[in-house]
Amino acid sequence: MAQNGGAPTYTLSEGCPVADPNTAQRVGSGPVKGLILLQDTQLIETLAHFSRERIPERTVHASAVGAWGEFQVTHDVSHLTSAKFLNGIGKKSKVLLRVSTVGPERGYPETVRDVRGWGMKIFTEEGNQDFVFNSIPVFFVRDPIKFPSVNRSHKRNPASNLPDSTMFWDFHNNNQEGIHALMQLFSNRGIPASIRHLNAYSGHTYKLTTDTGFVYIKIHFKTDQGIKNLSQAEANKLAGQNPSYHTADMRNAIENGDYPSWTMYFQVMKPEQAENYRWNIFDMTKVWPHANFPLQPVGKLTLNRNPENYFQDIEQAAFSPSTMVPGIAPTADPMFQARMFAYPDAARYRLGVNYQHLPCNAPVSEVYTPYQRDGKFRYKTNYGGDPNYVGASLKQVNFKGKVGANGFSPGGHEEWVGTVAGYASDVTNEDFVQAREMWKVLGRSNEQGDFVQNLVGHLGSALPQVQQETIKMFSKVDEGLGADIKKALSSNSYSLAIDSLPPFVNATSPVQTLRTSQRCT
Repeated sequence: MAQNGGAPTYTLSEGCPVADPNTAQRVGSGPVKGLILLQDTQLIETLAHFSRERIPERTVHASAVGAWGEFQVTHDVSHLTSAKFLNGIGKKSKVLLRVSTVGPERGYPETVRDVRGWGMKIFTEEGNQDFVFNSIPVFFVRDPIKFPSVNRSHKRNPASNLPDSTMFWDFHNNNQEGIHALMQLFSNRGIPASIRHLNAYSGHTYKLTTDTGFVYIKIHFKTDQGIKNLSQAEANKLAGQNPSYHTADMRNAIENGDYPSWTMYFQVMKPEQAENYRWNIFDMTKVWPHANFPLQPVGKLTLNRNPENYFQDIEQAAFSPSTMVPGIAPTADPMFQARMFAYPDAARYRLGVNYQHLPCNAPVSEVYTPYQRDGKFRYKTNYGGDPNYVGASLKQVNFKGKVGANGFSPGGHEEWVGTVAGYASDVTNEDFVQAREMWKVLGRSNEQGDFVQNLVGHLGSALPQVQQETIKMFSKVDEGLGADIKKALSSNSYSLAIDSLPPFVNATSPVQTLRTSQRCT
């Protein structure tokens, strides 16, 4: 906007001052005006921009809370990683955090029972470091070919466009490696009281590297405010009264100087331990028990600044597991490998090939990528006349980085030999071990009854044959649990309420509602 004596002057996008933004040019005079004129650039630009002011919504993680903050190192981990932002006690880095529900569209009530995605960008001197975590430590699948399907099954029926619990449970009945994630989702932690009161977990196994080797790690962000959750009834009430409750809670806390914080921890595993560990360490349906791999504190994340403009800072933010600085590296986790492609590909579709130039994504370190130029929304110099082909002798360029094919993952465990073959993981008894342990934990905290009611509140609208298979699945966790689910489903006191907010959704299809009288007995 042009400035005139300190007050902004309204202009067109090209800078031309406008007399009155409320008027449009028309032919004629008197009380009855004639036709609108196409020569009215102000009117045409206003209408045309309005039709284009929305970008594609994220397929998942569409609805989110976001804020700016900083990460500070509190403990020495220099023996584990060469990453500069993690070295030097007291060192601080700027952070952008976006925490989202997974299944619902934008505008859906934020108190829905759902996993929360944790997109975190740390702006470091070596480039951006992205962490794309979840609010539960495990995931529903471990094979990337199933990733689109698990998300589709948690969304709307493609025919009716209505939420469909039959789809949800039919998928999980036939992909039972996700039983531990289901136990997490339908526990009381499935609905956090606020974003300030939830944890975040890497799920994936990462590598930390130094010049002399590497270790495997899992990463945890533990809330310093303490875990707090909502009951289903509380969540339902807030969904009607204040559907943007989590956004308001975060914004008000920061505005009032009550800055939320989280402590970052590593679980560390040596390569020789990984070779003989009970579970495949690249299987994100499994956790590493803390008794075997205790939490080691690393640093503190603090959120201290609200977005200046939500679209500018949060909606255009893009996060990817592939965005890593030297000292942090991926592993052979197949879900990790697939997400490293899928996330930046989604950003290119939503925001354009030059999405990294947007202020919310642009690194604070110097960028020189002359082999990636042109494309929509390219601005600045576009590298002028610098060669855009490799091996050029016309310009001196330094090659001293530690990422890419020549230096990405020092150490072993990177030499793979084999034949190309189709692969799909099998479900075994090992997939139920950690779910059984969690059931015992829920018993010690007197939450088993809540778990059954939370689950039945969603399962109750599924088709009877799907209910039967779900009972069988949870009976593998504990026979008593299966019996409790069956009893709750067949109880006359149990009624399916459309306003009983199930995970990801807040309705049931009319067909399913009619069939609830056929509940499993």
